[in-house]
Amino acid sequence: MQFKLYTDVHEFYQDTYDVLMRHEAQNMIPLGNLIIGNEGKDKTDWRDPKNWLMATISDDRGIILTALMTPPHNMTLYATDNIVDLEAINCLIDGIDDYEIPGVTTEKILAECFAKAYTSRKGLSYSTTMSQRIYELKAVNPNIKQNGEVRLLDERDMYYFPYWVEAFYAASHYGNTEMSIPQKEVTYHYLLSTKKLYVLEVNGVPVSMAGYTRTMKTAIGVAFVYTPPYFRGKGYASSCVAQISQMALDKGFTRCVLYTDLLNPTSNSIYQKIGYEPVCDSLMLKFE
Repeated sequence: MQFKLYTDVHEFYQDTYDVLMRHEAQNMIPLGNLIIGNEGKDKTDWRDPKNWLMATISDDRGIILTALMTPPHNMTLYATDNIVDLEAINCLIDGIDDYEIPGVTTEKILAECFAKAYTSRKGLSYSTTMSQRIYELKAVNPNIKQNGEVRLLDERDMYYFPYWVEAFYAASHYGNTEMSIPQKEVTYHYLLSTKKLYVLEVNGVPVSMAGYTRTMKTAIGVAFVYTPPYFRGKGYASSCVAQISQMALDKGFTRCVLYTDLLNPTSNSIYQKIGYEPVCDSLMLKFE
């Protein structure tokens, strides 16, 4: 087996893009990051490829394991055709021995196999930050009740938007309701400038938000789904997600992809009613 470490994101893109596209929905995160790096239009924060860890493991069949890490985030992995090879995992661990890996986010079986081998080698332990399920939608359920209208979030929404973002992060990344108080407004202005986030308004009142993340060849990611507690239980999130999902399909995407927390049965039920179907389970693990 051959370990290859890349310093040129364009070379890495050429070698791995078609491999990752074999499971486009499953590889939403690494594919999206790879496209960002290859285009080179946005180098804010973690998006500058000069700081990335990019590697592959190959044998006579070609690439069998792909690894991409955009510090400070977890490393993402893909075992080609979801065939997990322990020898390939150990070869990768040998090759990245000098790097500090905070954790891994990938398909469940591969995540567990890598974590066990990596932490055993390094004398570490690992724990689950989040158990996720990846869903994709190809058609919106026409029976979903439509409430209000969606529009792009913009500067007029800065009086509440930062708080909604922090509440979303608290709930989706940490599984609690404790949120950070917004500090640096540049972060929120950047999110608004992407023109990918939408708010659902009912009678002119903002009640829920959702937006797009990574854009693929045929798929687009959906995230930032948040409804304040006092507006929940009214079908607002369902309507917001259904509307922006249909908007994406109308633009020519063949599928929308989103990640859910398996510990949140409400959101999983909502998305399935809209028309989202399970693709695979994924784990977000941290090393300690």
